Amino acid sequence: MADLTGADLSFLSQIQVDAPMSAIGVAQSVGVTPRISARQIQKLRDEGVITGQVALLDRAKVGLSTLIFAQVRLSPEGRGNISEISETIRAFPEVLECYALIGEYDLILKIVCPDIKYYENFLFDSLNSIPCVQDVHSIVALSEIKMTTALPLHIAHQAAPRIEPVRLRSKDVGGSAASTDERS
Repeated sequence: MADLTGADLSFLSQIQVDAPMSAIGVAQSVGVTPRISARQIQKLRDEGVITGQVALLDRAKVGLSTLIFAQVRLSPEGRGNISEISETIRAFPEVLECYALIGEYDLILKIVCPDIKYYENFLFDSLNSIPCVQDVHSIVALSEIKMTTALPLHIAHQAAPRIEPVRLRSKDVGGSAASTDERS
């Protein structure tokens, strides 16, 4: 994790909301001069904290109204060859995001397409054609309740609460308590 100052977090929070905002606009929002704002933003780019700036599009207005989450189970051979599978999945423009998982499924994909028929073709012609794909469980999103690209920076830099360990106690035959971590 980058060592970010309070000023860094302020700049990043503002840029996440409105990336094309000028250095002057960011400066006014954060409370510094435009020169300091421009330098700070450039520093964050140089350090790789700001990795790019993009325009966010309305999926429905560009004809990609169907959103699918596909959970993928790989064969044992596939799990051993995840780099090749990753390369194949990266080549599918329909896949916006892909994550490796621990648990029942090995991967989860976020897929956009114009309609269910398109997804059906993509599923059978592309996704299921990968030799090591054993099973795909598709989840169709009905509506979007929340979608953001803004990271919750305020929680990333708070100290985690300290949790004290709990000592379990058990009663022995005589009725006195003895700690379970004591050895005889």
